[in-house]
Formats: sequence, structure tokens, C-alpha cells
Amino acid sequence: MDGAIDLRLIITLGGILFSVAGAAAVGKMQIKVILENLADMEKRLRDMDKRTDTLEAEGGTQKQRIDILAQMSSPENLRREHMQMSELITSVDRLKTDCDRLYKMHNGKHPPVSNVRTAE
Repeated sequence: MDGAIDLRLIITLGGILFSVAGAAAVGKMQIKVILENLADMEKRLRDMDKRTDTLEAEGGTQKQRIDILAQMSSPENLRREHMQMSELITSVDRLKTDCDRLYKMHNGKHPPVSNVRTAE
């Protein structure tokens, strides 16, 4: 063993080279699998982000609608609408009374009017 290359050394070096090449191939395959998994997780994350954005937008729209409905049915608006409705009912009752009085003035009939107009 004074620096000579024998068959055992060549076989040992070949085995080591074969092990290193095999380990490199296995490592390359594992890296490829990891990159595929990473791409899949990134795609899933982007899909979840899209769904989250959609849900947030829908939530904002629903909140706006609820706020509008809350304003429409607020006590102040309801009070104002009830007061307006009361005024309308009072006006209609008064108009009915006036119409009945005018109807009674004519006894249910309108007196005949001549077709000829005369200047006075």
C-alpha cells in the first residue's frame, strides 16, 4: 500500500461515485417533488385569497344593504312617515266632506246650461 492503485481501491472509489450519483439523483427527484408541492400550495393559496376577496366584497355589500334598511326603518323616519300618512288621511276626509257638500248643493243633479253664451 505504498500508493499503488489496486482493484479493491478502484471498486471502493466506484462504489463511492455510484453512491454519490444515486444520492444526487434522489435529491434531484425530491427537489422536483418539493417544487411541485410548493406550486400546488401556491395555487391553493391564491384560490383561497380569491375566495376571501369575494366573501369580503359580498360582506361589504350586505352590510351596506343592512345599513340602508336600518336607516329606512329608523324611529325618526317611521315617525315622519306616520305623521305624513295621518295628514293625508285627514286631507282625504276633508275632501270627501267637501265633495259631499257640493253634491248636495246640486241635489245630485246639475242644472241645465244653455248652449248659447251671452255677454253681460
